[in-house]
Amino acid sequence: MATLNPRAQAKQSKSADSTRNVAAKQWRFWLVIFMIVIVFMSLVARAAFIQVISPDDLIKQGDNRTIRVRDNPSYRGLISDRHGQQLAVSVPSAAIWADPKHIHEQGAYNDTRRWKALAQVLNRDEEDLLNRVRNPKRRFVYLQRQITPAMANYVEQLGIPGVYLRNESKRYYPSGEVSSHVIGFTNVDDDGQEGIEKLYNEWLTGTPDKRTIRRDAKGRQIEILEQKKGEKAKDLTLTIDQRIQALAYREIKEATLFYQATSASVIIVDVHTGEVLALANTPSFNPNDRSTVSAHRMRNRAITDAFEPGSVLKPLAVLAALEFGSINVEDSIDTSPGWMRLGGSRVEDPRNYGELSLAGVIQKSSNMGTSKLALSVKPGFFVDTYYNMGLMSDTGLNMIGESDGIFHERNRWSEHELSALSFGYNISVTAAQLARMYSTIANGGIKVPLSIIKTENFLEEPERVLSESNARAVLEMMESVTLEGGSGMKAAVPGYRVAGKTGTSIKAVAGGYGEEYVNIFAGIAPVSDPKIAVVVLINEPGGDLYHAGDTAAPTFSAIVSDTLQMLNIAPDSQQIADAKTGVIYANR
Repeated sequence: MATLNPRAQAKQSKSADSTRNVAAKQWRFWLVIFMIVIVFMSLVARAAFIQVISPDDLIKQGDNRTIRVRDNPSYRGLISDRHGQQLAVSVPSAAIWADPKHIHEQGAYNDTRRWKALAQVLNRDEEDLLNRVRNPKRRFVYLQRQITPAMANYVEQLGIPGVYLRNESKRYYPSGEVSSHVIGFTNVDDDGQEGIEKLYNEWLTGTPDKRTIRRDAKGRQIEILEQKKGEKAKDLTLTIDQRIQALAYREIKEATLFYQATSASVIIVDVHTGEVLALANTPSFNPNDRSTVSAHRMRNRAITDAFEPGSVLKPLAVLAALEFGSINVEDSIDTSPGWMRLGGSRVEDPRNYGELSLAGVIQKSSNMGTSKLALSVKPGFFVDTYYNMGLMSDTGLNMIGESDGIFHERNRWSEHELSALSFGYNISVTAAQLARMYSTIANGGIKVPLSIIKTENFLEEPERVLSESNARAVLEMMESVTLEGGSGMKAAVPGYRVAGKTGTSIKAVAGGYGEEYVNIFAGIAPVSDPKIAVVVLINEPGGDLYHAGDTAAPTFSAIVSDTLQMLNIAPDSQQIADAKTGVIYANR
């Protein structure tokens, strides 16, 4: 066989390599073409998917960058008294918020001078403010809420990058502590927390106008996409007369200090409409300064605290006997010898009063007299009288925390239990329930629900629970309490005929009764044409005076005197006070 020479072999090898290179280039070319086609088809498929099959996600993302919803400020409704005096208003304020991420990006976190100035104006610790914006991953944090416009202007002038302002409102209470138990207060988010603010939170809260806009990359509004009208907050008018509320609060606050009492309450009611003209308690709090807000100060004691009322309920024993027919208005009760035993327990008067008229039983506050009257009535009828007068149910105020009182119903009543019930034990009631009971007597036996919201119609229909003649008779009997010889002489009001009853009860403790007293005077004025019923309660007087005739009665007199003048009620009696003794002599 012939062999190729080296030159021929080299030429043949070069030709083979060239063929292989061409094939390799062609393969790479088609691979590139194939990859380009795949990429192109992928882009087309992706574009088709985004634009045709599922465009919503990207549209949403785009909208998130350009579309914003703006709320116009919506202020909480006004609360006013019956004459239009504002008791709760919303005032403009601002909130300071920060974007920690932006603060760190702009290098503002290390600007010590500005942070120190901000801490000083907010009366905050500088380190505390810096701690709130320390995390650069956070996008929103409040630095301070409800600052004044002047403070907001100062913060704006500081110009700290990443620190912003937003408008909001702040609740302000012009009457302060005077009406705080009625009005209540709101929290920093403007939601009601106590009193009327909480009870009517939805009514007082409006919904803001909403506007959906589109903005450009620089944040400028370029299009309004949608506008939605909000609901304006509604105002509220109370039955409270702020003039009377202020004087009533002033008097019980002075009484609390003078008699060294733990607390005190007063409630004044229009006897014909059931409208509460004033309701105040001590201790109180200033809703504009939350540092004074504590549990024992916030409690609306006139509606929440139930107590054994004592002799204030004695007129009910007379009414029950008159309604039952076991006695007549002209009859008398023999209380001799001033004491008796019922079921092994002793019932007694301070002394032997002998024969007493029904007016005398009330005037002398005779336990013997009311006990005998109670025992002259069937037990079921006697207890029903208490129910009918509203002493075991809510008053109609429907306020938060209102108590129905405490009363333990029994299938069988012992004579001593009925006797104790006749002079105000074995039952606990609130000052508001007493006010309703006395307004029922003043209203000729018609029970009207109490109300604190001004309305044209009764929420509950008035109900006759006593005959008009018996109610009027007992009203005139109670007038003797404030005259010479009565237990409530210091409750008399010069120029006016006043009826009422004192009540001095010992407070119950675990296992019996302690050494603390509750002093009450409940009364009606003027007797000739009743307009108001007033209950004054002095809880745990700490001085030498601990009888209702010495504490609650004079406080009642001061409150009623000013109230009647403020209501322009004409005097119905000529009364002369002895300058030396202070004794009131009435000449009707």
